[in-house]
Amino acid sequence: MRITFKLFASLTDYLPPQARDSNLIQLDVAPGASISQIIEPFGLPSKMVHLVLVNGTYIEPEKRLTHTLREGDVLAIWPPIAGG
Repeated sequence: MRITFKLFASLTDYLPPQARDSNLIQLDVAPGASISQIIEPFGLPSKMVHLVLVNGTYIEPEKRLTHTLREGDVLAIWPPIAGG
């Protein structure tokens, strides 16, 4: 199945070089793949996976191991952001 995977801010460095300008890639993933299974191959440090949204809905950290995606879903991840 195909999903859209988006990384923001400093996490875009973990995308393939050709995807960094747009901050997204289309991924073919196994049906029933969890969020954790999808992001594992990208090597994102767990402390940098802060805000996780699926189709704009926040997914709590304890649900990321079991929440599965469906065809056409958009998985978006932001690192912790500091500011003032």
